[in-house]
Amino acid sequence: MRPAYITDNFLNQFITQALREDVGEGDHTSLAVIPADSVSRARLLVKEEGVLAGVEVALEIFNHIDATLNTEIYLKDGSEVKPGDVAFVVHGSSRSMLMAERLVLNTMQRMSGIATGTRRLVKLVEGTAVKLLDTRKTTPNFRLLEKWAVVIGGGHNHRLGLFDMIMIKDNHIDIAGGVEPAIVRAKDYLRALNQKLPIEIEVRSLEELDEVLAIGGVDVIMLDNMTPEQMTQAVKRINGRFKTEASGGITEVTIRQIALTGVDYISVGALTHSVRSLDLSLKIF
Repeated sequence: MRPAYITDNFLNQFITQALREDVGEGDHTSLAVIPADSVSRARLLVKEEGVLAGVEVALEIFNHIDATLNTEIYLKDGSEVKPGDVAFVVHGSSRSMLMAERLVLNTMQRMSGIATGTRRLVKLVEGTAVKLLDTRKTTPNFRLLEKWAVVIGGGHNHRLGLFDMIMIKDNHIDIAGGVEPAIVRAKDYLRALNQKLPIEIEVRSLEELDEVLAIGGVDVIMLDNMTPEQMTQAVKRINGRFKTEASGGITEVTIRQIALTGVDYISVGALTHSVRSLDLSLKIF
């Protein structure tokens, strides 16, 4: 199921721009080599273990390029796959298929890589109540598809952008002159605009945490680059008054220990900024 932010309009704009970038005035190779009436069949072949993502986007790409292309789906988004699996078979115009090939693969390989990495981390925190979050460390103009891939992998989306949350980070605090003035200004800003955005604030130490606890007025406290021991202390001090998020330098080695500190969320930028694409290919047969 698509998240609400993956609208038909967004997909149409994404595909149109991507094809404009790739196809330009035309696929001269196919136009030169492939007869106009040539018809082919191709299968989306999985070449390594992982979690499949981007099947729905691939269908939109095929339909956008040529509505007469016929696709048989064998594996859905979120399926755990292995080498040799066939996700779908597409049949129709050879020229149309080749025009779509690279955009389909580029999109699916990256989305599947993100979904695979997300699923791996989600499994590492199984049995705890923690939720795994993505970040804004995404590819420009590909962010929404990357965030969709996180959801497919079993993770959760943080804010989509700068517009849907007040997130007061270290630079904001330093420029504002401290924790208290940053929170006060944020609340005043929302009150003036009659807005009801959630407020999250980053703390870098237990001392900054105590300042936030004295002031209040936030929804989430981000514990940035703290040790598991510090996080455990922080969670005890917060005592359920606010949601907590662990962030900064979290790896497969440390994520389980961090989840056991009692934080509500763990955000991992590497889900999207350091992903390795899953090996897939579209083969004529």
